[in-house]
Amino acid sequence: MMNDVRLSPHLASPSEAALSHSSELDGLRLSPHFTLAEFCNPGRYPANVPTVQQVANMIYGCRLLLEPAREAIGCPIIINSGFRNPRVNALVGGVAGSQHLQGQAADIRPRAPARFQQLVAFLRHCEYTDQLLTGTGWLHISWAPFRPPRHDVRLGYYK
Repeated sequence: MMNDVRLSPHLASPSEAALSHSSELDGLRLSPHFTLAEFCNPGRYPANVPTVQQVANMIYGCRLLLEPAREAIGCPIIINSGFRNPRVNALVGGVAGSQHLQGQAADIRPRAPARFQQLVAFLRHCEYTDQLLTGTGWLHISWAPFRPPRHDVRLGYYK
């Protein structure tokens, strides 16, 4: 499933656990429709660079949740916030221990706002959903590659 992902030499080297230049994030696809740059926002946060394990976690989420959700709702999904290093997490007011820190969460919205409820319905029933918290027009979705998902669903969580 993941053998078509080409990691940069920086990711392949154990001594280089993270990408060193934001330009290297731009072309790395986590799945057919999602890139590492979408998750890391290097234009705004150049030092927001994931480790190999964090990239693997993002691939898991893209392949098992985001791609199927995109197909189910029939429109692109926009990532508002994906991976966050501790500094970025603090800057955006993220909670300590956030799954964003591990590359296991994304705040997303459908490109077509009319598809929001359809997106919520799909993720609510997806077997890989760990946590689903909704706001107005956007939602937080997380996944748990190393343990059974909690299926913690809280609609209207963000007011």
